[in-house]
Amino acid sequence: MRHAIKAALLAMAATAIVGGGQPAAAQAGAASARGKIEVPPLRFTERRLPNGLRVIALRDTTTPNVAVSVWYEVGSKHDPEGRSGFAHLFEHILSRKTRNMPYNMINRLTEDVGGARNASTWYDRTNYYEIVPARYLETMLWTHAERMALPVVDEQVFETERNVVKEEFRQRVLAPPYGRLRLLLNEQGWDRLPHRRPGIGSIEQLDAATLADARAFHEAYYGPDTATLIVSGNFDEAQLQGWVDRYFAAIPARAKQVPLVIKERDPLPKAPRAVTMYAPNVPLPVAGTSWRIPGSSHADMAALSVLDYILTAGDSSRLNRSLVYDKQLATSISGDFSDVEEQGYYAPYAIVAGGKTVEDVEASLAAEIARVRDEPVTAAELAEAKTELLAAALRERETFSGRAFELGEALVRSGDPRAADKRLAAVQKVTAADVQRVARKYLARDARVDFRYLNEAQRPAGAADSWANPVPMPRFKSVPPATRPAHELAAEADRLQPPAPGAAVPVTPPQISETRLANGLGVVTAKTGDVPLASMVLVVKGGASTDPREKAGLATMAATLATKGTTTRNAQQIAAELESLGAQIGSGAGPDGAFLSVSAPAANLEAAGRILVDIVRNATFPAEELERERKRALDGLSIALRDPGSVAGLVTAPLVYGAAPYGTVAGGTPASLAALTRDDLAQHRAKWWHPANSALVVAGGIDAARSAELAQRLFGGWRGEGPAPQPPVNRAGETQKVRTLVIDIPGAGQAAVTAAVPALARGSADYYPLVVANAVLGAGSNGRLFQEVRVNRALSYGAYSNLPARMETSLLSATAQTKNESAADVARIFLDELDRLGREPLAADATAKRIAFLTGGYSRQVETSGGLGGVLANLLQQGLPPSEAARYVAQMEQVTPAAASAIAGRIAASQRASLIVVGDSAKFLDKLKALRPDVEVIPIAELDLDAPSLRKAK
Repeated sequence: MRHAIKAALLAMAATAIVGGGQPAAAQAGAASARGKIEVPPLRFTERRLPNGLRVIALRDTTTPNVAVSVWYEVGSKHDPEGRSGFAHLFEHILSRKTRNMPYNMINRLTEDVGGARNASTWYDRTNYYEIVPARYLETMLWTHAERMALPVVDEQVFETERNVVKEEFRQRVLAPPYGRLRLLLNEQGWDRLPHRRPGIGSIEQLDAATLADARAFHEAYYGPDTATLIVSGNFDEAQLQGWVDRYFAAIPARAKQVPLVIKERDPLPKAPRAVTMYAPNVPLPVAGTSWRIPGSSHADMAALSVLDYILTAGDSSRLNRSLVYDKQLATSISGDFSDVEEQGYYAPYAIVAGGKTVEDVEASLAAEIARVRDEPVTAAELAEAKTELLAAALRERETFSGRAFELGEALVRSGDPRAADKRLAAVQKVTAADVQRVARKYLARDARVDFRYLNEAQRPAGAADSWANPVPMPRFKSVPPATRPAHELAAEADRLQPPAPGAAVPVTPPQISETRLANGLGVVTAKTGDVPLASMVLVVKGGASTDPREKAGLATMAATLATKGTTTRNAQQIAAELESLGAQIGSGAGPDGAFLSVSAPAANLEAAGRILVDIVRNATFPAEELERERKRALDGLSIALRDPGSVAGLVTAPLVYGAAPYGTVAGGTPASLAALTRDDLAQHRAKWWHPANSALVVAGGIDAARSAELAQRLFGGWRGEGPAPQPPVNRAGETQKVRTLVIDIPGAGQAAVTAAVPALARGSADYYPLVVANAVLGAGSNGRLFQEVRVNRALSYGAYSNLPARMETSLLSATAQTKNESAADVARIFLDELDRLGREPLAADATAKRIAFLTGGYSRQVETSGGLGGVLANLLQQGLPPSEAARYVAQMEQVTPAAASAIAGRIAASQRASLIVVGDSAKFLDKLKALRPDVEVIPIAELDLDAPSLRKAK
């Protein structure tokens, strides 16, 4: 979905609204401050091989990396009859094994050299991509040619990946409270088109599939004539094209070219209908409406995308303002804008606020849609939406890989590699009359499907499911049986080896400058590239570890509420001004610090910075805004407490840290949020928001000298109240007793498993060796946990370990989600692998590969303004100099296997690990007790995040 569910509520406007749009002062102020946003066009070369393969190259010599991707114009809309999810299944299968690559060799060829890889499926395509140091370009081209020409689709690959996909279905659809909503939206979005079936598939149809079905699907659809190779990054054009000819030119096109084109179209509905879906563990209802929209290349799509932004994008959008802010009927708004080749759907919907009714939300949503049909949108709304769309394109194009992805997505939906630039140009020509015209045409009263998503407990006695589309599901195209001999993995002696890497491209560490203003504010600046996008992050040291336990969430709430009103702007003015600048605001708090940030096109960074400094200096924490945000946070908690993964995350810190400051739930608990007052917020700000306790990070596509001048001009006049505060001490507290905790959620679609051990502080001399040891355990798809849980046993969609940096003792934790019946098996693997990590010395080769994986990922992260800004902000929170960011790679490369093994021996041991399992305990409790007899079971209704035992007192 294009919009994630919004996390924040808008505050009440104190000024008049002009034409139902932005506050008048905000319109005038933003218009005068706004600079012209220039989006660099996508520059590329293109050719097509005789076998049909399209080759597109986007050269960028400012990066030491390359991204190599193959886009097959084969998506979930091509799934055969009775085999929904087959394109998605093949996303997994085609990554795994070829004649010359054993199972999962591709993971080693990317991660072990400092790269990353993945794949994804959409209605219109399946893509496979790697981002690696540029010297491995030829290697990646070889792997893609192997996967295109010589894939091995055998029983091992088929069964393993089918089981993994089923776990992905459980994790994404069955476990989250709102996961099943995607099934409803698909069912109602189309009538006769194959898109109606869920792209992720269904467990029943996956179980019914055979290996022969899989081979037939591959033979029918996959070949150079259905593919586009896109290469972006640092390469020599002539050398690239020579390699393309060497590895791809001889691959034959499909022998039986089953057509990809889908000619069927659904008419616009003539009469409205209403449907209801019931699902388990749904804490708050959902209400929304879906309409049919045309295909991606249709001339109306530019105006529809502007309409979507006006209705649902950002805090000042119409639906957010009306339903979330003004009437407080909803806790969040989403707009599902399904932009696909043939036809899509548009479905704005709301999560109903606690204590409000579905009927009221439906009436208000309908009224807002009627208003956009009946009245032209304002000039300010139109300009804001266009600016936001331009800014979104800038963010996508900040990196060489982002540009390749934007081009690829537009290409597979339109057939035109210039489609993304053409859409942007069309957006700029959209008028208010265009927006009203498409609203009347596509969001017509009689063309809608109203939908409700409710808790299973609300189902009337004896009522059947009522969310099915009344149009019978058509029969879709099947594919002929495979006729070609199946490929097999060659004997080891007969396998071709991947090409050797080329010469290394130097990696330039980020250039970081530091200064300090006269008021004590530290200023850190860094230039990341030439794309005109930049960010400012104000870091306030202390964070959630300063919260009194009975006021957990105070630092987070103060950061959030600061954006909801100042002495010079109300909440709607803040939101409207920022969004009219194409800027985004962020706020929050972690264990060691709080932050306030803006990111914006470089032309508008100063204007966005003025709003940021107003928030920092003049936040008023209006009482009515506190009540709105408190309600939103409580609604958010009610949602989180029905999701196994979220519950596990909430209880980990209080379980392992106990009553120590790090044991505080940073976002607050139901009891602590209820206790917060406006005076608490004001006193927190007065004490902790002090220039001498803060630092400003400015990073992005602007000159460092200009960044420093901006910092002085904007923040030089900030003065704190009294002396700078003393930092909290003993944040991690004393080591707590190891516990085995089960949170029972009957009917949960999956179980979440966590094993956590106390680790060490970010400033420790052993920090880098422990990061390497953690990477061996569970970073990426070559970590031991992923290999054992997913690759070897197919018990989960993924299993990883994490080592978040903390000023004091952090946690090393292993996490995964799995079907309830295998929760104890995953827990056993976690404990065994912790023991193994602490017991077995690490080999030199494995250590070097994990270091390459870590340093490669870091180098990609700091190529973006947000990535480098986040790294610097974290260092400042943890009491380390910003120059540490430039030393990261060198520090990591100095870690020896002996050092990593030594610290792992001290940290990693099953007897030090607290174990948390959240799910339907009836399906795993006996097996878990056999593993650890000291199991404590807490029903979800009795969970108390404030109590040391985590159980409500009886």
